[in-house]
Amino acid sequence: MFRTKSVILLVVLLAATAAFGSAYQASPKLLVILIIDQFRGDYLDRYHDEFGPSGFRTFTDRGAYFPACYYDYANTRTAPGHATIGTGTYTSGHGIFSNEWWVPASKKVLSSVDDESTKIIGAEGDGMGASPHNLLADTLGDELRLATQGNSRVFGIALKDRAAILPTGFSANGAYWIDKTSGVWVTSTYYVTEAPHWLTAFNNQKHAQRYLNLDWKDANGEVLGSTAPHDGPDSKPLDYYDLVGRTPYANDYQFEFARELIHQEKLGQGTVTDLLVISLSANDLTGHAYGPDSPQMHAMALALDRQVSEFLAFLQQQYGNRFWIALTADHGVAPTNATSLSLRIPSVVIANKDLRAELNQAVSARLHKPGDYVRSVSFPIVFVNNEAFADKVTEADAEGYVAEAMRSMGFVTAYSKEQLGSGEVAPSPQGRMFANSYSPYGGWWVMGLPQPFTLSAKDVADHGVAYSYDQHVALAFYGAPFKPGIYRDQVEPIDLAPTLAVLLGINKPTSSTGHVLTQALSSRGDAASPPPVVAKPRSVPETRP
Repeated sequence: MFRTKSVILLVVLLAATAAFGSAYQASPKLLVILIIDQFRGDYLDRYHDEFGPSGFRTFTDRGAYFPACYYDYANTRTAPGHATIGTGTYTSGHGIFSNEWWVPASKKVLSSVDDESTKIIGAEGDGMGASPHNLLADTLGDELRLATQGNSRVFGIALKDRAAILPTGFSANGAYWIDKTSGVWVTSTYYVTEAPHWLTAFNNQKHAQRYLNLDWKDANGEVLGSTAPHDGPDSKPLDYYDLVGRTPYANDYQFEFARELIHQEKLGQGTVTDLLVISLSANDLTGHAYGPDSPQMHAMALALDRQVSEFLAFLQQQYGNRFWIALTADHGVAPTNATSLSLRIPSVVIANKDLRAELNQAVSARLHKPGDYVRSVSFPIVFVNNEAFADKVTEADAEGYVAEAMRSMGFVTAYSKEQLGSGEVAPSPQGRMFANSYSPYGGWWVMGLPQPFTLSAKDVADHGVAYSYDQHVALAFYGAPFKPGIYRDQVEPIDLAPTLAVLLGINKPTSSTGHVLTQALSSRGDAASPPPVVAKPRSVPETRP
């Protein structure tokens, strides 16, 4: 009798421990971080009543939901956001300050993950590959691999290479993205020397082609777009990335590939926790093309709700309640110029080429010598052409001339790279945002803060500045250790990595500056299985005709 009670007690204690979490005991079996590119934080509340019961409402109604999550830096772009989520620190810690930048050693612009020592695997040709080599800090995935002596499996998936690579880190087992022309899934020689057999088989089965020649319709049957091959505004044929990527079919394609990867790589079947980072890129392409308040973005959010529901049901079918999932985004987005003006909100458009021309004119006047002093503009970052200045002009002086010109043009403020590197920022929340945006990369540059609602293009939506519409993102968790509730404290995306690390019993990433979100965590004795996902997986996504 005593022995029977002891066994029962041991089983109960082990179950409670597993429910609370330990990477070393495969609790959870699989951790998923779902990053929705350009998913602004207010979308979850804006469309809440239209969502089904088992998609986003799994997070908002039955998970730990933080509606006031804001980035505390100025460079709200895709690459910095994904690096921030994975490392638990801002650009000043991980180094990624833009999607691409000038590389003085190569004398050309390279993306944040371009790696000239690697090659692409999975597509025809031998194009340049990609890797996390520019990261200056490790990630949650790296710490998970270190803690389990490499036994945990870590993978990243996105349409974009930077979104698949940066949040997973150096030691990931793999990162996969699509070839923009054909839509096939590719990786880099950084991860493998040849394509896995299952990847080749998946691509050979032409899954990408299934999403072509389809109409995208809203709930009323109105056609919002088409994936039938057609030309873009420049009269050139759109590639697969732009054709399918700005419709919900791109998310169907990513989730299909995610399920294949889970099966083929046997994620969640080992003795330790595995990690899968999925970044859904289509939302960003749709948002840029149509704006956050468009019928297309509304329909995209509702379609994504159904797709998330299906994927959650798939995870529960595979792992029961032994999976956790975190939901967040890499940045928000501003309203379009037309939307702001329709509500009498001042909105200005400064095209990158016009800003570059005006800055060159201003600096030329300042130095009394015409010159091409600005190399390029990636609003609101201005890359300074060091070769245009006389030898006696220092980096600090050259960047200072450009920053001065930006302020004279109406920018609220502008900081040179030299100022940010030495900590010469205003002792204010605004100054802290810019200090958090410093990177040693990119040659000479200046980062500015335009007036609110300023955009670099008239007909598209954009992001990239230190205002709430670009900084506000979703943050929510679902799984055994999270207390369901709405937590209205203002938090930051850098809090995600240390929160998950402490629950897994591993070190937080090396440069992490976030806080553990203890208000949303169950105590060991209180931990219980979360409310189950209520939907069953569908065999055919609802977005298909």
